[in-house]
Amino acid sequence: MLTILGFAMIATFLVLIMMKKMSPIAALVLIPALFCVLVGDGAQLGDYVIEGVGNLAPTAAMLMFAIVYFGVMIDVGLFDPIVRGILRFCKADPMRIVVGTAVLAAIVSLDGDGSTTFMITVSAMYPLYKRLKMSLVVMTGIAATANGVMNTLPWGGPTARAATALKLDAADIFVPMIPALAVGLLFVFILAYVLGMRERKRLGYISLDEALEPASGGVLVKTGGGKAKTGGKAKSGGKAKTGGGAGSGSSASTGSAGSTGSVAVADGEDDDDFQGLDPNRETLRPKLYWFNAGLTIALLTAMIMELLPIPVLFLLGAALALTVNYPDMADQKARIGAHAENVLNVAGMVFAAAVFTGVLTGTGMVKSMADWLVDAIPQGMGPHMAIVTGLLSLPLTYFMSNDGFYFGVLPVLAEAGAAHGVSPLEIARASLVGQALHMSSPLVPAVYVLVGMAKVEFGDHTRFTVKWAALTSLVVLAAGVVFGII
Repeated sequence: MLTILGFAMIATFLVLIMMKKMSPIAALVLIPALFCVLVGDGAQLGDYVIEGVGNLAPTAAMLMFAIVYFGVMIDVGLFDPIVRGILRFCKADPMRIVVGTAVLAAIVSLDGDGSTTFMITVSAMYPLYKRLKMSLVVMTGIAATANGVMNTLPWGGPTARAATALKLDAADIFVPMIPALAVGLLFVFILAYVLGMRERKRLGYISLDEALEPASGGVLVKTGGGKAKTGGKAKSGGKAKTGGGAGSGSSASTGSAGSTGSVAVADGEDDDDFQGLDPNRETLRPKLYWFNAGLTIALLTAMIMELLPIPVLFLLGAALALTVNYPDMADQKARIGAHAENVLNVAGMVFAAAVFTGVLTGTGMVKSMADWLVDAIPQGMGPHMAIVTGLLSLPLTYFMSNDGFYFGVLPVLAEAGAAHGVSPLEIARASLVGQALHMSSPLVPAVYVLVGMAKVEFGDHTRFTVKWAALTSLVVLAAGVVFGII
């Protein structure tokens, strides 16, 4: 019964948020509360929630102060050179923009923290997606999938968990997996190219200067039929459908983002007064650039070396960044206020997710579902337990936390494999396969940073991303089998 109710709870949650019948926060709280009562543990709901909140409180604190820290770094201009480089590569070609998103997300993922990756990627790429009316779920889907593949780095979490659970060396797990993971990352780049070509076909292609060039009278005019007129000059390379540029009657940004490294939007149409990374914003601190760069490098190094708990590192980093860059108390208050919405949204999601995970764990539904899946494996599949583990890692790491999967399920799978002569190393490597999908799980706090900053509905992100992320995971698994790694 627990197994059925567990799957029913997860299915109900996913259906309701994808159909936009409930907000993610409401669904994360009310649905598990209802199912807790159905299980017969309604009296223990408070205990389950408090335990879940206690487990996720450090993560919430880390995200809160990480958002403030990287928000300040964006304000002071630390990432402006990255934006300029990406813009020079992307120009206003939708295909290049999507590929650039994948490349940037993969590079920034080297720090091992998904929240950092999403904050930097969205800050750099959002202006272009918004300005050219590109699909924002393409950005969130590509960023999450690229980060998921890179999340398998030894300092990213899953590899360390697998090594700890099975008492193995993390290097022995990760190093042989590099070729398969490289194939997975290559597939993400190919996927980005395909999705980018789809966006190019939908929107057309123009140069960046044309994208920002105002028509006569300062208005970028869109015809109802397709071609975009910019002062009498049609787009080169194909027709663009309505929505490819600024809307009819909207004024375009003056100035060239190609030389400034930012894109400003002033059309006011569904842009929430968004102005991108304004190169003349008052928050810039060019004289402190190298201090901020050094502080960020030191912070990430300390995080990788685990000198202090990550929440503590970001708390100290945020306090130091605010104090040095904005000595005036009013300026500090203004910067905190500017990022308060993101902080509140993400912290709210995390604590709401604590209700979901608390009920799943406290009622025993997670354990019951995992045991059912393991028991459902046919005896004849014993010699192929590594492949079975890889396949199971997709749904299990999506519906469970990494801790629950690696410390609760993986040892059971390893024991089953050992009985048929399958090495624990193969089981451990196969367990990493599902990470591309895991990074879009509703139980991953970082994904709320991604969708929140990109102003994308979580249900829309899920509906678009899950199929591509699952396919990426299967590509990694297939590559591992072909290379003899799994």
